[in-house]
Amino acid sequence: MSKELQDRTKCFSLSIIDLVEQIDYSISKRVVMQQLVRSATSVGANYRAVCRARSSKEFIAKLNIVLEEIDECCFWLEIIQSKKWYDVEELLDEANQLTAMFVSALKTIKRKLNYESQNQHLEPQDPKS
Repeated sequence: MSKELQDRTKCFSLSIIDLVEQIDYSISKRVVMQQLVRSATSVGANYRAVCRARSSKEFIAKLNIVLEEIDECCFWLEIIQSKKWYDVEELLDEANQLTAMFVSALKTIKRKLNYESQNQHLEPQDPKS
């Protein structure tokens, strides 16, 4: 994974914070916005942990957390959009693009691990053993 994606997830978090800071609060808006900020900032923070994963299994586990959090962001943005509180089309688009990237990364690493496990028996054997 890349520094570019780290920067992009951080930028997404900052954009969500910017949105929330301009909101006129009601009780329901406050609840939705708090959840949105928590999940959005969690995306970037957890993605950094993905980049430090020590194994493929740890990478997958941590990336699944990122995927859950970005999906939660999509949910809260859809709520905001449905309530017509704010125009969040661009943020929702970015959240959907990030979701697609994380899903693709998960599929790739799982496919790679599956391939490796299926082909372990094909490794050349030491003739001296």
